[in-house]
Amino acid sequence: MRVGTGTDVAGTDMAGAGTAGVASADVSADVASAGSRPKPRLHPGAVRVLRDRYGIDVAGRRPRQLDALAGHRFDYVITLCDRVREVCPEFAGRPRRLHWSIPDPAATGGDDARAARDAFDRTAAEIDTRVRYLLPILVHAPSQEVQS
Repeated sequence: MRVGTGTDVAGTDMAGAGTAGVASADVSADVASAGSRPKPRLHPGAVRVLRDRYGIDVAGRRPRQLDALAGHRFDYVITLCDRVREVCPEFAGRPRRLHWSIPDPAATGGDDARAARDAFDRTAAEIDTRVRYLLPILVHAPSQEVQS
């Protein structure tokens, strides 16, 4: 299974890494993530939560532009923000599209470090829950359209 995630929020890299991190022996997942307006580097909050809560090291990864995925084939494309849902390009092979409207944890605003940390923890937990729900559906009903 090939999964692409797209968003303009810090969640795209959490979704990509999280999907790859929970894939089991029953589901082999090649995961790619990109955004329509990616930042120059991963948000430190996303790097921290993936490392501390899930043991996934993404510190060396760099955000990518959606255009970098042109020509790739995916079974599923998952968008995480409404803006990217509108501009996400078509991919070869007509992948199934899912949209998970997840708030941008980096938009917490202010200088409240605890609030920012909590926002990233909530976002990671939300993505983890959705990915864990999605994977068994893909294993047991790969030919059915997935609704979310």
